[in-house]
Amino acid sequence: MVNKEERKLTPWVTFILLCAGCLLINFLGVRLALRFSLPLYLDGIGIVLASVLGGYIPGIMVGFLSNLINGISDYTTMYYGVISVLIALAVAWFAQRGWLKKIRTILLGILVMALIGGGIGSVLTWALYGFDFATGISAPLALWIYRTVHLSKFWSQFSADMLIDIADKGVTLLTAICVMRLMPAGLRRRLRFYGWKQTPLSEETIQKSRFDRAGRLSLGTKVLIVIALASLLIAFVVTWISYLLFHNSTIETQSRLAYGVTNVVASNFEAEMVDEYLEKGEEAEGYRQTKARLAAIIRSTPDIEFVYVYRIEEDGCHVVFDPDTAEVEGLPPGTVVPFDEAFEEQLPDLLAGKEIEPVISDETYGWLLSVYRPVYDENGVCQCYACADISMDRLRSTEQIFLTRVIAMFLGFFAIILAVGLWLVKYSILMPINSMAYASSRLAYDTEKAREETIGFLKELKISTGDEIENLYYAMIKNAEDTASHIVQVEEKNNTISRMQDGLIMVLADLVESRDQCTGNHIRNTALYVQIIMEELKKKGIYKEQMTDEFISDVIHSAPLHDVGKISVADAILNKPGKLTPEEFEQMKGHAAAGGEIITRAIELISEEGSTYLEEARNLAEFHHEKWNGTGYPTGLSGTQIPLSARIMAVADVFDALVSKRSYKDGFPVEKALDIIREGSGSHFDPYVAEAFLKAEDQVRKVVEGGE
Repeated sequence: MVNKEERKLTPWVTFILLCAGCLLINFLGVRLALRFSLPLYLDGIGIVLASVLGGYIPGIMVGFLSNLINGISDYTTMYYGVISVLIALAVAWFAQRGWLKKIRTILLGILVMALIGGGIGSVLTWALYGFDFATGISAPLALWIYRTVHLSKFWSQFSADMLIDIADKGVTLLTAICVMRLMPAGLRRRLRFYGWKQTPLSEETIQKSRFDRAGRLSLGTKVLIVIALASLLIAFVVTWISYLLFHNSTIETQSRLAYGVTNVVASNFEAEMVDEYLEKGEEAEGYRQTKARLAAIIRSTPDIEFVYVYRIEEDGCHVVFDPDTAEVEGLPPGTVVPFDEAFEEQLPDLLAGKEIEPVISDETYGWLLSVYRPVYDENGVCQCYACADISMDRLRSTEQIFLTRVIAMFLGFFAIILAVGLWLVKYSILMPINSMAYASSRLAYDTEKAREETIGFLKELKISTGDEIENLYYAMIKNAEDTASHIVQVEEKNNTISRMQDGLIMVLADLVESRDQCTGNHIRNTALYVQIIMEELKKKGIYKEQMTDEFISDVIHSAPLHDVGKISVADAILNKPGKLTPEEFEQMKGHAAAGGEIITRAIELISEEGSTYLEEARNLAEFHHEKWNGTGYPTGLSGTQIPLSARIMAVADVFDALVSKRSYKDGFPVEKALDIIREGSGSHFDPYVAEAFLKAEDQVRKVVEGGE
């Protein structure tokens, strides 16, 4: 059986059904307006509905296809495809920003649609046909404005078109909005046409995935520029070639017309009569009748500006026939007309009675295309030329209309190419790349949970462009997985190394302490006191710049080495049960400097990366007998000159010595030991460190009790 998910329509099937339905709505809207003679067009409801429900691509396709289909019966509607496409773009833009939910922005949308449909449409009509006043649905209103407001014909028609279009687009947009709001939300979501090549992202994630930097062009902008420039270049080349072909074709067509007219002119008189026509003029036999026939030829052929007959001689053009036209009175026979400069190259052939190519001139009688046909007598001698002129101004007007039509057609295609190109780029390139970039910015490997979330988010994208971007996506997933696996291995090795390091430190410390038979659990206890003090300092925000996790770890792990210098002290002194002599005490004091030297030599044997904890170990070993007031040893440092780790160890070391039992003394009660620490605050000890230790009295007592 087919499950529910499999019965769902694919996005492309939904897209086709939406476009087909909206095209049908457009068709029915036009028929409704015609059937009831409404002063509206109602040809854009489907366009607006497709734009509101489906977005840019469905709206543009419905807009252009509507004009294309209507062009089958009336090709002129195809030139208005750009108007429909612009309306689709505007409505989709409004809908995308949620502007079709408030009355104010809906009214703005109606005005924008009217400016496109009525305003640009009127100008396009004028450019295509020359402004035809008071035609179409808006004709009565245009006439009323012309007669009442006394605007020019152009502005009267423009205003009428705008007013009609405001009403039409108001009905169109409001109808589309009502249909949209009556639809179930689920259906509206399915009709929205996207092109995801990955798991659809939320709007918030899309915004976060954009990495446009100020002053830099985004990839989308670059693609837009490339597509636009390429389309414009192609359009310019195609338009220019089309224009040249049309221009040459028009010249050729008009030249053939002129040649045909000159043949008719030549057939209306005898070449042998030319001398008599020139000599006697209108008194010559049959002259007036022939001239009248030539005038009739001019009247019967609208494209022909002038028809005349010249004899070409060295001194100029001798008029044989020159019929009057509605605007120009003809010259009498025998009149000599100077040669136009445009005929200078053809003059030798004209004098020789040969045929010449059509000549374009812009002289006395305007911009003309002239065709000269030689008229020969029975002996083959050229007696004159039958001539016809066609106005190039008419050709220019025709070419302008042709260019306008070509450009109007191109703009519609250009909008489609641009919109489809950007849509493909957005979903096939930009969204996948930005999503991978966003996922990369979230990559975190510091914890197992972070690694799982990072790789999980990356896999959830499910990018499926079917090209190099998809290859990059899967390579990125593999790299992330390999990196996570490598980090796990590194962490395991680091943990092993760290445990080995701690073990070696403890072994070394035990070796040193084993020589001192009086210290007991001194190594363990002092490390615990140090940890208690640092946790309290961090909690209170004291020395927070220094109290980093790395610093705390280094101090705790290196604390057992604080008495490593005792290895240089003789056993007799180290284990003497009684009080040391001044000389013996000086030797005992030397263990601090000796400890610093021992660890310094160790630091010199390893890399800088691995020496941070040893740096603190040296500070602890060398300076933990320094005092806050500068009376300590071995160097007499005071205050914050003493490394923080050594100031912390000073409290821990003294307290443990006070409460611990030795061969030469009993341990002090905790209360007395704490009082001694309190009394030494600000003189022997850093007051902040001493205060932190005293604040953690409960934890301190647990350590003391555990060591007893």
